[in-house]
Amino acid sequence: MAVSILHRISGDGLAIAGALMFLWWLGALAAGPDAYAAFVACVWHDPSPEIGLFHQITNILGKVVLVGLTWAFFQHLFSGLRHFVLDTGAGYELKTNKLWSMLVMVGAILATTATWLYIAKEALNG
Repeated sequence: MAVSILHRISGDGLAIAGALMFLWWLGALAAGPDAYAAFVACVWHDPSPEIGLFHQITNILGKVVLVGLTWAFFQHLFSGLRHFVLDTGAGYELKTNKLWSMLVMVGAILATTATWLYIAKEALNG
């Protein structure tokens, strides 16, 4: 039941938050370099000490949203794969279904962690 609820929540989160972030990004691109720099400062780059508290807070919140979207992507992906296997008629045994449900949740967390560790490593090297 938890995997089914998380599947719906992650799908809605990807659709709503992902679309809003994408539209904000497109709007910032269309508005010019200053708007795009403000977008990037809100969601990615570490804030420099000379900027205000508001920008530091939005920077942290932007990263939380990006990590959340990454988790939602992997949760929805792995849950969809689980449902795909169930549609073939396999995996309905209680023990098997419970195992795959746990693997979906743990896999989403591990994949999100691995993705962000890779991004952090690349950001430090670049």
